[in-house]
Amino acid sequence: MTGSRQVLIGVGVGPGDPDLVTVKAVRALRSAALVLVPVTDEASAGRAEATVLSHLDPGDTGRVRRIAFTMSDRSGVTPRRAAAWDAAAAAVVEAFDGGAGVVAFATIGDPNVYSTFSYLAQTVQAKRPETVVETIPGITAMQDIAARAGVPLCEGSESLALVSITGGFAAYRAALRAVDTVVAYKGGRHLPGMIDALAAEGRLENAVVGCGLGLPSQRIIPASQLDPAELAPYLTTVLAAPVRNTRGGRL
Repeated sequence: MTGSRQVLIGVGVGPGDPDLVTVKAVRALRSAALVLVPVTDEASAGRAEATVLSHLDPGDTGRVRRIAFTMSDRSGVTPRRAAAWDAAAAAVVEAFDGGAGVVAFATIGDPNVYSTFSYLAQTVQAKRPETVVETIPGITAMQDIAARAGVPLCEGSESLALVSITGGFAAYRAALRAVDTVVAYKGGRHLPGMIDALAAEGRLENAVVGCGLGLPSQRIIPASQLDPAELAPYLTTVLAAPVRNTRGGRL
């Protein structure tokens, strides 16, 4: 479609609860010529797809296409990871070549927070530099766990840090020592080490662990009550808040 404006939009669809998708996101999903949804297995619907479909008419499901990404590769740009980015970018370019003006990529949470969308956008623009890239922010797991646990993320002069535990325990412990509220993503198999780090830094009693936020499988539990040997899904969030003893005490 030469000469036409071609737009790739990263659409944040929140942590999994369809009610937490913004009006702007719904409008983008309903108007896009193609909606890509990330999955780990092309035969199974993922969280993003389930959220998207809850806002589309049954006749619109043909505009939704699954794109497989791997979560088993732990770090770095592995061949499988690069191949997945390339395949997703090829699907976008194919849609543009077929006449699509707007392609949306639905991502859990926010497209600018630990999202595959940034890699997809870079790959598409390398192939088609004229592509316009836009993002629609989504509610993050950090905000959702705070709301569901009844724990404010930050008050007054407090600091807030968001980390991925895949960055290692040394960085996590450094954040726990230096920052008032620390939220860690991708807990999963790292939970035993995270519990140890929280205990070592004196942060265990004010920490909560959440997974499956907004889904029937949702669990939110004080970190001090969690069995360190318990298995948890990859998208597990840990919120460690500071001690707040008085109203306005952090001002």
